[in-house]
Amino acid sequence: MDQKKIKRINELSQKAKTIGLTEEEKAEQQLLRNEYIAAFRASAINTLGNTYVMRPDGTKVKLQRREGLPS
Repeated sequence: MDQKKIKRINELSQKAKTIGLTEEEKAEQQLLRNEYIAAFRASAINTLGNTYVMRPDGTKVKLQRREGLPS
């Protein structure tokens, strides 16, 4: 997600706290928030996919995704 969209999320948030948002702005805010959350999740999944755990015996084990968790 680029900085321009993050700035817009913050602008809408500030406006919502002060004077309120129109229905169009509320829809835009929700769309941008959903996009931000999706980007955050993708980044976290990517980071965890490249993470290893060091066991007490010195072996490294790559983290595995648990069954039944959403993608």
